[in-house]
Amino acid sequence: MKLLFRKILIILMLLVVFTGCTGKEKEEPVEDTVFQYVHDPRENPEAMKDIIENENAVYGFSPDPESTRLGSFAEYDWTDPEFVAEARTERIAYHDSMESMVDILYKMRDEGASTEEMARAVSTERNRIRLASCESEEDLAKVKESNLQTYGQEEGPTPDQLFEKYGSWAMVIQKAFSPNLGMDACCGLYDTYYQLYIELGYVDSAVTN
Repeated sequence: MKLLFRKILIILMLLVVFTGCTGKEKEEPVEDTVFQYVHDPRENPEAMKDIIENENAVYGFSPDPESTRLGSFAEYDWTDPEFVAEARTERIAYHDSMESMVDILYKMRDEGASTEEMARAVSTERNRIRLASCESEEDLAKVKESNLQTYGQEEGPTPDQLFEKYGSWAMVIQKAFSPNLGMDACCGLYDTYYQLYIELGYVDSAVTN
């Protein structure tokens, strides 16, 4: 993942989006005592918009049943260590799978593609990755339903919808690499990807927890 972060930053720096350094912080190990993050998700509205505190959950949080994006995952037992361990593994694999998006950016940049062309390709690949990450037909149906409610189509947001939302094609590329911070928190990965949140502008680097 460190290599992935470096590649993302190189591309985005070329597009004059932002600068920064890569890396990720190690999460606290789960112990018999109540789990606590080094960086508290409760202090980040972007993380908490899709989740709720759950003192019985393995990592202290579970999806908010009222959330459009994660509500369908609230029915799972986030207090079950075995289930959460599986969800964590799948979440890490999802983050790692974004490597293909970086490959697309490099290839298209070398071929002289425009920022808009790269943004369209990357956002489409992001949708594909999200659907492909579903481990079962049930999970796939939940994601498609969430996409349908949020964007009006099962595949996810169109490039034009993202451009209208963010205002520039460079920002569409940046946002394509943005994770769902709430799901990361539910899976015990909020500290792991905290540096990425800083690089993508979801956390003020001047703020310490």
